[in-house]
Amino acid sequence: MPDKQDRTPPLLRAFALLERVVRAETALTLRDAAEGSGLPKPTTYRMLAMLENAGLLVRDSDGRRLSPGPRLTRIALDALLNAQVRAPRHAILKSLAQAIGETVNLTMLDGSDVVYLDRVETAWPLRMNLQPGSRVPLHCTASGKLLLASLPASRRRRLVHSLVLERHTNRTLTDAKALESELAQIRRRGFATDDEEYVAGLVCIAVPVTLRRRTAACIAVHAPLARMPLPAAIEHLPALRHAADAIAETFER
Repeated sequence: MPDKQDRTPPLLRAFALLERVVRAETALTLRDAAEGSGLPKPTTYRMLAMLENAGLLVRDSDGRRLSPGPRLTRIALDALLNAQVRAPRHAILKSLAQAIGETVNLTMLDGSDVVYLDRVETAWPLRMNLQPGSRVPLHCTASGKLLLASLPASRRRRLVHSLVLERHTNRTLTDAKALESELAQIRRRGFATDDEEYVAGLVCIAVPVTLRRRTAACIAVHAPLARMPLPAAIEHLPALRHAADAIAETFER
């Protein structure tokens, strides 16, 4: 009698391989990716090659390890930006924005950028309008620095030294060593700030959305300095962290 694995459709078997690669903290060897699949090695390797050819997986430069490919990353991001998928998280952001009285947003790392997954704007006339899907730099935004700080050390160093540290204001960090020093401080205190580093006159504070002990996203609030000096923004940390916990639960559903 065939076992349960034998009755699993090939499409779902391939999807299980994708899940294994995506959930790993580092790139997986072919052997690691195939381990526990319950399939013959030749079959598993053919499936992995098919997924690679489709752009869903990609091999590292040494040709021995697999990581999520650009097509898979795009599918994941499109799913997160889908209006129905965003609805529960949007409700949490809306409640937070009403409580604080300023614009709040949910962001995630995508390559070498911060991408906005959702945003609730303040009713104030003076604001910065960024729609879901918008991108901002890593090195001079609160969410970007927090996402950078949360990466494994080797990946963080590679990314920091590959970034073009463009100056946006006279407060922007444009030196890699200075940025690494601030990232270490962010890891110690558990939140990040943007003190007019991206836009003059605008401050921001961000906290992590933690999923399976990893930073999956960030929640941030920003406002003009005239309305919310940075010390006042830091006072909103408890509300931001509460919302981040609620957002994390929506990812687990």
